[in-house]
Amino acid sequence: MRRLVVLVSSIVFVDALLFTALTPLVPEFAAQFGLSKSGAGLLLGAFGAGALLGGIPGGLAAARFGPKHAVVWGLVLLGISSLALALAESALTLGLARFVQGFSSTVTWAGALAWATSTAPRAQRGQMIGTAFGAAVAGAVVGPMFGGIAEAVGIRASFTAVALIAFTFAGLSVLATAAPTEPLELAGLRRALRDRRFLGGLWLNTLPALLFGTLVVLAPLALSDAGWTTLAIGAAFFAAGAVEVVINPVLGRITDRRGRRLPIRVALVASIAVAAALAVSSEPVAIAVLIGAAAIAFGSLYTPGMALTSHRADSTGLAQGLAFGIMNSAWALGALVGPSLGGALGDARGDAVPYLLGAVLCALTLAATLRPAGREVRTHEA
Repeated sequence: MRRLVVLVSSIVFVDALLFTALTPLVPEFAAQFGLSKSGAGLLLGAFGAGALLGGIPGGLAAARFGPKHAVVWGLVLLGISSLALALAESALTLGLARFVQGFSSTVTWAGALAWATSTAPRAQRGQMIGTAFGAAVAGAVVGPMFGGIAEAVGIRASFTAVALIAFTFAGLSVLATAAPTEPLELAGLRRALRDRRFLGGLWLNTLPALLFGTLVVLAPLALSDAGWTTLAIGAAFFAAGAVEVVINPVLGRITDRRGRRLPIRVALVASIAVAAALAVSSEPVAIAVLIGAAAIAFGSLYTPGMALTSHRADSTGLAQGLAFGIMNSAWALGALVGPSLGGALGDARGDAVPYLLGAVLCALTLAATLRPAGREVRTHEA
């Protein structure tokens, strides 16, 4: 059990590192390929587009062939796409490599999370998810620093090394104990898609992805315009997420013991405040501080959202692998729309508009959590 937790955590660490590694490199790629904010947003959004396409197939593969096989093939594809990114010489090639990285990422995540939750007792599932997601956050924290170092060491050498690491983890996964396959029942999928709390869990993965997607396009460009170097921008994002690594396992334990509603509401209130503050901030130091606040506020939505998705999948008879695949698609929608729409609105209306839009979405979500819970669909145990 402990070895599996370490393996799964290491896998999602590398995966998340690759997702955020391009954040401090946005200004460089924008200058190299002549990209506007909209173009930079589309480049970052390519990862989300690939993830959106790969979410359901990844979940089906995890359920049908077993989480282990989904993880292995996802890592192999991740390694190949990382090599392609290392060799990319145009914005189109770079975007295609990021698209494939996103596709492989959702396959790997669906398998890894299903692998972990299928072996954990139900009462400890939130803690398990929080631990794995804490590792993912650590990867997301290290990613910008990796991107900053990659500029100094060489992008080709750096991403080639990451590809080799992905291939190594694929080999280690082959040697690990497999989890059983899960039955795929159309009735379970129908029940889940009619279940308000399952859908709520999906939205709690879409919303922070959208918020972060906006942040990772606009904040690095704003800091670069203020004269910050790539390494300094990477350091700002590194410092921002350091505390989040510790918070997510704690959130998982709170979720197991106290329920999900309170941490979700607190995170939403904090997210409204942070998004509104970003909308009115122009000083680079203030933006850097708010990046840290955003990492805590936005990121605190993920663990209870994932736990809610997993628990409602159990209750409705939906296979965990498919549930996490659907969840990955929900996350990917935010990761695609956030940078693309955020960059476009930033170009057309200024940075304040996309940040304020994010605050409004958080406020509407908070209002929805205050409504009395409606009658849920009958569970498969009923």
